Amino acid sequence: MPIAKISPSLLSGDFGILAAECKRMVSHGADWLHMDVMDGHFVPNITIGAPVISCLSKHLNAFLDCHMMVSHPEKWVDDFAKAGASLYCFHIEATQDASALIDKIHAAGMKAGVAVKPKTPISTVMDLGHKMDMCLVMTVEPGFGGQRFMAECMPKVKELRAKYPDLDIEVDGGIAPENIDAAAKAGANVIVAGTSIFKADDISGTIESFRTIVNTEQDLLAKK
Repeated sequence: MPIAKISPSLLSGDFGILAAECKRMVSHGADWLHMDVMDGHFVPNITIGAPVISCLSKHLNAFLDCHMMVSHPEKWVDDFAKAGASLYCFHIEATQDASALIDKIHAAGMKAGVAVKPKTPISTVMDLGHKMDMCLVMTVEPGFGGQRFMAECMPKVKELRAKYPDLDIEVDGGIAPENIDAAAKAGANVIVAGTSIFKADDISGTIESFRTIVNTEQDLLAKK
C-alpha cells in the first residue's frame, strides 16, 4: 500500500529565501519538496534550474521532487542528477521515447516520474507503470500557481490506481482542504500543494491532516 507523501510546492514560497522556505516546510513535516522547473517553451514561464537545485541540495537533507515542465527533458537529466535531484518527473507530451528517458533517469541515479496534462489521456502512460516510479496527474494546466482544482481529472487517477495498486500517484494543482478527499478517494498518495500549505494558519496541522486523509483512503482501497 503506497503511503502518503506530502510535497509542498515551492512555487508558492518566497524565492528570495528559498533555502529557508525549504527548511521551514521540512520542519513542519513535509515528506518531499516539490520543485517546479519551467523553461519558457513547454509552458510560458521560467523558474529555477539545476544551479538552484544544486545549492539547495547541499544545504538540505530532503527529497527533491523535480517537476520538469520543459521541452526536450532528456537534455537536462545529467545536470539535475549532478545537482542532487531525487526524482526527475518529465511530461509525456514533451518526449518521443518515454521508456528510454526513464532508463536514462534511472541510470543517472534518480527516481523517474511521468506527468500528464489535464487534457492528455491517461492511456498515454498506462504501459509505463512497470518502469516509472511515480505518475503525476496534473489537476490544473501547468505553468501557473493558484489555479482551480480540476475534479474532472480524478477518473485518470482512479484508472491508474486500479491497474497499479503499488505505484506512487501524485496530484498537483489547486489541492486544498476542500478537495483533498476527492484526490485521496481516487487513489492519489503523493499530494502537491502550494497556497493551501504556505498560507495555512497551521502548516503542520494542514500537512498532517492531508497525510491522515490520504493514508485512510489508501487503507480502504487496499482492503477492497
